[in-house]
Parts: sequence; structure tokens; C-alpha cells
Amino acid sequence: MTAIRVMLAEDMHMIRAALTALLRLESDIDVVAEVTRGDEIVPAALEHRPDVAIVDIDLPVVDGITAAAELRERLPECRILVLTALGQPGQVRRALTAGIGAFLVKDAPGHRLADAIRRTAAGLRVLDPELVSAAMEYGESPLTPRESTVLREAARGASAEEIASRLHLSPGTVRNYLTGAITKTGARNKIDAIRIAEDAGWL
Repeated sequence: MTAIRVMLAEDMHMIRAALTALLRLESDIDVVAEVTRGDEIVPAALEHRPDVAIVDIDLPVVDGITAAAELRERLPECRILVLTALGQPGQVRRALTAGIGAFLVKDAPGHRLADAIRRTAAGLRVLDPELVSAAMEYGESPLTPRESTVLREAARGASAEEIASRLHLSPGTVRNYLTGAITKTGARNKIDAIRIAEDAGWL
């Protein structure tokens, strides 16, 4: 029987090493690639042609869901299994909206990982009912695309002036977008708006 080719996308070295060691105990699973950043996922997948990509949501440069959505377009034969936490229901909703149907909670028992990979490779959905239920409690984002972009830049620590320069807007316009985002999320301030939007998976 041909082994299932797996790519791991996880930026935490110890977690990635532990996952790799765990999977190497399975005779029908072969880890063919490991990446640490979201922008490395598609190039590595195109090079190594994995059957399943295990993608952590919280990756640097490009988040895991954005990278996974691009991977679905560029290499549709590669199935995607998203690693998430129970505290990220909004992100799960984002992933469901992007057409990703396989999730594994990070603190799941080790034996469930191999089973989830086999099910994902077979084209089956891997969904934790509790996770999906929590995800469905979050509504659609109230933010406009421009408000989301501005808030995302602010979340990276950029000032209004820096955001204005990057997006070719005036600082006043950027502040107006931030004010709109604060109002729509029901936040107290910019930092609170970022937290609410990130928890809801709107960024």
C-alpha cells in the first residue's frame, strides 16, 4: 500500500518535531515536507506533492487559513487538515467558508492525528461537533474589506501614518476606517477591536 504523503506547516519547532516523530511511527504515513511560515506552504506543496497538508492556523507572514485557501486553488488534489484550538471558533468559521472540511483540535490524543490524516486523505470530513457548534455562533464580519485591511495592519503594529503610506490613503481616512471598525465590533478602542475581530476570525 502506498504511504500517505504528508506536509506539516507549524512554526513551533518542538510541536513540529513532536508531530513528525509521532507520524513516523505510522507505517502508512510519510512526512515529505515541513514548513514554518504560511507563505512557504504553496511552494513546498507544489514541489513535494503531498496528499495531505497539516496546517496550523497561527503561522507567520501568511496565516494558515489564507495559505490553505490558496493551496486548494493551486493544488486541489492535496487535502487539508487544519490544526486549531477550541478558543478559535471564528477561525474555524473562516476555514469552513473557505471550503476546508477537516479540523483537529491541538490537544486531541495522539492516535487521533493519524486517524484524521487517513480520513482526510480519503476525502472524508473531519469535524469536531463542539468546534463546529462554537464556530456557527459567530456571525459574518460586519467590517468592510477596507476596514478589515486597516485593522489587520494595525494589529501588526503599524501606525495610522504607516498604514496610510502602504495603502495609499490619507492618515485621516485610515483613522476613519479604524473608528468604523471600533464602532462595528462594539469595541472600546483599537486594541479591543483587534482582539474582538481576531477572536471572531474576521481578520
